Amino acid sequence: MLHLFDAVGVELEYMIVDRDALSVRPIADRIIHHLAGSYESEVKHGPLAWSNELVLHVMELKTNGPVAALRGLDDLFQRDIRLINDLASRENAALLPTGAHPWMNPDADTRLWPHAYSPIYAAFNRIFNCRGHGWSNLQAAHLNLPFADDDEFGRLHAAIRILLPILPGLAASTPILDGRPTGLADARLEAYRHNADRLPSLAGQVIPEAVFSRDEYEAKILQPMYRDIAPHDPDRILQYEWLNARGAIARFDRNTIEIRVLDVQECPRADLAMAALVVAVLGALCDERFGSYVDQKSWRVTPLVAVLDAAIRHGDQAVITDPQYLRALGRKRAPCTIRELWQHFIQTLSPEIDPAQSAALHVYLSHGCLSRRIVAALGDSCTPARLHHVYRELRDCLHEARVFLPDGR
Repeated sequence: MLHLFDAVGVELEYMIVDRDALSVRPIADRIIHHLAGSYESEVKHGPLAWSNELVLHVMELKTNGPVAALRGLDDLFQRDIRLINDLASRENAALLPTGAHPWMNPDADTRLWPHAYSPIYAAFNRIFNCRGHGWSNLQAAHLNLPFADDDEFGRLHAAIRILLPILPGLAASTPILDGRPTGLADARLEAYRHNADRLPSLAGQVIPEAVFSRDEYEAKILQPMYRDIAPHDPDRILQYEWLNARGAIARFDRNTIEIRVLDVQECPRADLAMAALVVAVLGALCDERFGSYVDQKSWRVTPLVAVLDAAIRHGDQAVITDPQYLRALGRKRAPCTIRELWQHFIQTLSPEIDPAQSAALHVYLSHGCLSRRIVAALGDSCTPARLHHVYRELRDCLHEARVFLPDGR
């Protein structure tokens, strides 16, 4: 049985695009076939696994089960990204990073996965129409953290709920949709939180409700979802924990909480550095270094959503003015930007962060979240030609394990 922070699971999602034009290529099944010799929904590749997602133009790489530490994991992801790119090159395709394709047309480009589990995807499509950015154009980095019992679940859930609103200020990478600036740092998350508006109980307000036991979670989150989806799901193929679309979801089938609000970055080195920082902060919260568990449980959804809204819009430059929220995270002075708050964490928890990961985080502290760097690289010109230039550089960053800088250094 795994206890708090004994292990972690990581999942990274990437878009498959034409190597030259960067247009969407729905060939995930064929890439898996090149490796496995058959159309599989998941194929194990040593310590990692490759799997499909809802749509054919997305590939997911993930740890093949929980791992004890994040150190060195970026090298394993990088190895498999290069292998996938080699396989994809047979069809002049490649993987593209960031949380959303900048000019994908979901109406024209969406192709659902047609193999194993396709009835599940067809049901989602029938109920919600998956031809939209919130379904078919969003690539995230997911973190899975274990808990052993009800007490550990409550402590982890309380910590995650408090930290969740500022995660987009760390990881936002999606300023562009439909070929133009959205005015948002995290357009992926904004689209995601509205993808199930037809049945609001599925996503809630993205910030999970204040529940701290399995029985309470079942009663207040899972059962209302199952009740609301039931008239649309007569065969009961969707009434499972993964139906939950909140920004962090409890998976009691494997005793983990999965964090889902992080946009994927330009390369695994950046993703894993951010993951290490998030895990370190959550560990400090669970250890009550910044405040008591009782105080953490007292936070309602509404004030946390206010911080989340600011982070989605302004990313690392969102200003937090709520002194009580800042005190809950160990910051005594208000106001401050989200970037300043993450700097506070990096300084406070530096002994727990690997030096190699600190180097990647320095880019964030110096230049801001990836969304900000993309906008800076585009400058005043968001023409198709300029978009192609910037996102070709991001494509190369992914393959070459480079962080993205707006001046191209």
